[in-house]
Amino acid sequence: MSSSSDHVSGDPAQARLLLLASVLFVSYLCVAIPLPVIPVYVTGHLGLSNGWAGLAVGIAFLSTILTRGHAGALSDRHGAKVATTRGLVFYAAGALFSLFAGLSVLPPGLALTVLMIGRLLVGYGESLVGVGVIAWGIGIVGPDRSGRVIALIGAAIYGALAVGGPLGLLMLDHIGFTGAMAASLVLPCLGLVAIGSMEGVAPHPERSRSSFLSVMSRIWMHGMIVFLQGIGFAGIGAFFALYFLDRGWAYAGLGLTAFGAGFVLVRLCAGHLPDRVGGFRVAIASLAIEAVGQFVIWSAPSPTVALVGAFLTGLGCSLIYPAMGREVVKLVDPHLRGTAVGGFGAFQDLAYGLTGPVAGLLADRAGYGSVFLIGGTAAGVGFLIVLGLQRRSSPGGRRSQQ
Repeated sequence: MSSSSDHVSGDPAQARLLLLASVLFVSYLCVAIPLPVIPVYVTGHLGLSNGWAGLAVGIAFLSTILTRGHAGALSDRHGAKVATTRGLVFYAAGALFSLFAGLSVLPPGLALTVLMIGRLLVGYGESLVGVGVIAWGIGIVGPDRSGRVIALIGAAIYGALAVGGPLGLLMLDHIGFTGAMAASLVLPCLGLVAIGSMEGVAPHPERSRSSFLSVMSRIWMHGMIVFLQGIGFAGIGAFFALYFLDRGWAYAGLGLTAFGAGFVLVRLCAGHLPDRVGGFRVAIASLAIEAVGQFVIWSAPSPTVALVGAFLTGLGCSLIYPAMGREVVKLVDPHLRGTAVGGFGAFQDLAYGLTGPVAGLLADRAGYGSVFLIGGTAAGVGFLIVLGLQRRSSPGGRRSQQ
């Protein structure tokens, strides 16, 4: 790798990492802007059900899941910059298809089909960018800071979500769905320009590699934790605005903003904790807070209380991925790091992909509040799994995880 642990604290490495995170923030707005816009467009303009709206959001994450292994192998073999660049290209292609879906001349069924294609392309782009940027960042500052790298990258992503949610609804009101998708097309192009001159990290030479399934067998319990954590965020991303609109509450676009504010606050102020005190301890506290936040949204008597619940959910979700990601990085050799990060991330993508359509069907039958009841319950189950993993890794109850 181009950076060793001796250079972790060097200003050039930190500057490169911050620049990479800044580029990701701008580019990821193209993912964030459509999240609250698509359900409103599908249910309002196309006149389709919540189930279709949830599928239109979630299918992008299903695409990401199916391509995580490929993205990890590409990053390991050809370099993280190559994976990131290709991902930004697919972001732009997906936004272009989504723009076409908004043309008024298309009937609802065809518009939804074109939109789904665009979402699949965005999902593939997310697979490449997500794996590539994390591997690039770890390559810059070294594996000893992997928890902090993942925390910073996540702060960029969820900061973009916090800004992109209300921005997307604002665009929908003023320039329409096609205008919002046009903006989503421009943003990854800006990212491509920005990383063009950035120095990449060397790919790992070809050598004997474990299969993707072999790597997954080492990390699947850690992955289940981020799967269960991701249900809460996915519910907010897909249905918080509709939950507010259904109740006649104001500030429908601020759900992701409240979530993102809590998320980024913890990432910036406490992003060092997984590396300092250990991933399991951080995840236990985080999942408890997320569960409380989801139950607050479910039982909220007013929009202010619901927004507090979204903020608490962001606080809780913030460090779970880097906490478990740090433990995952410790379980594999350097030449398998991209593959492991890709497989690990697939569990979170699975949560995002399944929550949309499943929660949409549930919302049709039991109301939008039920979505957040499920999110709180899932976080509670994740809490119990982390306790079990912590016991297994303790000196008195350790089993081989190699």
